[in-house]
Amino acid sequence: MNKYLKNLISEGEHQTQDFKYAINDSAKIARSLAAFANTDGGRLLIGVKDNGKINGVVTDEEYYMVEAAASLYCKPEVIFTTKTYSWEKKTVLEVFVPKSSNGPHKAPAKDGKYKAYVRVKDQNILANKILLKVWARKKRKDGTFLKLTKAENSLLQYLNENDSISLPQFRKLAKINRWHAEKIIVNLLVIDIIEIELSENSCRYKLKKKSEFQL
Repeated sequence: MNKYLKNLISEGEHQTQDFKYAINDSAKIARSLAAFANTDGGRLLIGVKDNGKINGVVTDEEYYMVEAAASLYCKPEVIFTTKTYSWEKKTVLEVFVPKSSNGPHKAPAKDGKYKAYVRVKDQNILANKILLKVWARKKRKDGTFLKLTKAENSLLQYLNENDSISLPQFRKLAKINRWHAEKIIVNLLVIDIIEIELSENSCRYKLKKKSEFQL
């Protein structure tokens, strides 16, 4: 087996890598492409089972399915590159998606509506309202002005003493409404003071560089 391919497969599936046995639905694979582009970039190894066993694919057919996913089912289009590897007459197609500055990229959800996805560990997860606001804010040319009021200070003090906080917890801590709490969270995310921890069932926030931040 190609040494490079062997090393990739030995890593298993993770934040920047996904295995696909085959592609039979361009709309579905578009969610993976969009998630990689919206997060840290990543690669699909097509022709590899979840357990790492190489099954192989017909390269041309798989390429055209990926091309359709990237150009027809991703909005805006996702850029990708490909390489092929052979082992015992079986072909694996590597599809590499760089992190995009042209997002958020959206793909069809199960209900057919176009939604933005992010890659979290080995899963593609719907981007929440906060992330959508952060992406929109980062595209603005007027920058982000942050004034440290009592609410901001209460949040930063809490995160200096605790690992993370949820939006409802922050609202209760600062005694503010949801709109005000979301605005503060978005501002702090945009200027990289805090970071988001997103999972399928929860969303929490923590200091990005806790050891370097002092009140």
